[in-house]
Amino acid sequence: MNIARVALDLPLHRLFDYLIDGLGPAEPGLRIRVPFGRSEKIGIIVSLPGHSDLAPEQLKPALEILADTPPLPPDFFQLCEFASSYYQAALGEVLLQALPPGLKKASPAKRRNTKAKAAGKGVEPGPPRLTAEQERVLAAVNHSSGYAPFLLHGVTGSGKTEVYLRLITAALERGQQALLLVPEINLTPQLEARIRQRFPSVPTAILHSELAEAAREREWKAAFLGQARIIVGTRLAIFTPLPELGLIVVDEEHDASYKQQDGMRYSARDLAIYRASLGKLPIVLGSATPSLESWAHAQTGRYTLLSLEERAVSAARLPAIHLVDTRRMALSEGVSPPLQDAIRKRLEAKEQSLIFLNRRGYAPVLGCTACGWVSRCQRCAANMVVHLKDQRLRCHHCGFELRIPRACPTCGNQDIHPFGRGTQRLEAWLTETFPTARILRVDRDSAKSKKQWEALLQQIHDGSGAERVDILVGTQMLAKGHDFPRLTLVGAVGADAALFAADWRAPERLFAQLMQVAGRAGRAELPGEVIIQTEYPEHPLYAALRAHDYPSYAATLLTERRQAGFPPYTFQAMLRAEAPQMADAIDFLKAAVALILPENHPEVLLYDPVPMRLSRLWSLERAQLLVESASRPSLQAFLATWREGLETIKSPSRLRWHLEVDPLEF
Repeated sequence: MNIARVALDLPLHRLFDYLIDGLGPAEPGLRIRVPFGRSEKIGIIVSLPGHSDLAPEQLKPALEILADTPPLPPDFFQLCEFASSYYQAALGEVLLQALPPGLKKASPAKRRNTKAKAAGKGVEPGPPRLTAEQERVLAAVNHSSGYAPFLLHGVTGSGKTEVYLRLITAALERGQQALLLVPEINLTPQLEARIRQRFPSVPTAILHSELAEAAREREWKAAFLGQARIIVGTRLAIFTPLPELGLIVVDEEHDASYKQQDGMRYSARDLAIYRASLGKLPIVLGSATPSLESWAHAQTGRYTLLSLEERAVSAARLPAIHLVDTRRMALSEGVSPPLQDAIRKRLEAKEQSLIFLNRRGYAPVLGCTACGWVSRCQRCAANMVVHLKDQRLRCHHCGFELRIPRACPTCGNQDIHPFGRGTQRLEAWLTETFPTARILRVDRDSAKSKKQWEALLQQIHDGSGAERVDILVGTQMLAKGHDFPRLTLVGAVGADAALFAADWRAPERLFAQLMQVAGRAGRAELPGEVIIQTEYPEHPLYAALRAHDYPSYAATLLTERRQAGFPPYTFQAMLRAEAPQMADAIDFLKAAVALILPENHPEVLLYDPVPMRLSRLWSLERAQLLVESASRPSLQAFLATWREGLETIKSPSRLRWHLEVDPLEF
């Protein structure tokens, strides 16, 4: 019998056998259309075993072997098999999620011929002159051989992007493809523009989730067929098969956006490291504030540490960072008098200011002082945010929204108030306080699509006269990767909230966030200033920020983590369950614990089941169970055995569970 063993996009840890007699040549890596239940599915042929454990009468014939693209290569299977094993995900889910949506449809739309796009004809502009530090970094990477992981720690404005472009140039000269990963779609427009300007005749593929289906398939095929020589993409691009890959660069490697938070919960940064080792090629992880895991690897020699300690523009200096103690100070909508004065000075000098508040909307909550009612979401354990311009209360977790009530729904009191502040409220106050200034708010509400985001960036860069942008109000969307030459002042409002958060990763994230947003100031010839408002000016985090001293603060945090037994000195996994009733979720987790005999896994520690911090989401109650071990192999061996047991637990029909390895959210 001619049999194909097929992977399907299902949460089942098994493959499926189909008869393929009369369907033409078959190879592992080709897509195949098969019947499944009452429908049809597209799968991937994993092997051609020649026999099956099933009886002949139980085997269904496949419908069609799709040979419109070459077979997926062996290294693609190796990467996906590793991801499946490490993240405890079904192989079919991993293999199929790596394909663009159009190639997974049983009845695809008509496809146009694919051709890699280049920027067009033109004279390539001369690259800027390199600093001595940049020269040393390039020499280290270009003179390496085989698998070589580098951590590029460069202060903001030190020219990391220029280093990436030179490394890409070297890869192209060797006849290789280069893969550049970025954490978010919002970072791609400027980077894409720089790449197309630097390499106007080089076919380039852009891969991210906001592309239309046909465009995504076209870009993916151009990369897979080797037509595209430069590939820029977000986390899913790490799975793109590239026949001549010679370099991987991960920009802003510390960013949490590299971790997928649904489906298979993988880290694109970590898979990039594995892919580089698989292909025996160099990989560069770049950041001004590396993740503590990467920093620890650099300290132990697992990664080679490369540093850029000076800004690339010779006249540019790191901005002066000032702390404003707000404990005994009257604030106007959260803005201190020193920050107000600094904004006025920039307006007089026709320079730009950025006021950073990482909370969108008008106010975090609407409340009644008479009875204590607050605008809680009906579906989540969270408050609904006031969006005054739209006259809506909106949950930023599930999207549920209501019209703002005219009176308290509980007691009828008409004197209800928004409490706290978000970017919209700050924008309104700035407009009133500085009536002649041109103010632009940049957050997820004002930049909902890539086109809107590109238009905002264009306005910030090119505005003049009446279109000139004087004051930017923004969230973390503005904190990283952007270069605004006229921006000389950054003011951080409301940063203290993260200092004492329940999440033990919060200080690391806050430091990175503030360091990144501070780095937007003074990137050209104009000197920069950063004003951080705080009620805790003595905190070690702020002392390290003032000194632009990431290494010392990273050393402090790593010492604390070693003492507390947190990653990177232990390895963790999280079992989560969600159900309409919290009791059902907790009972499932207790049953999961009961599967384990502690004496069989002495190196693994299971904690008690507890509700998640956001205990209710989308009308489902959520609970979790932390698993920890000082040994990664021991944890992996345990999880593989445990997962098989978890699949045997009988639970309510609406209960869902998943395992997450190396969790970032707690």
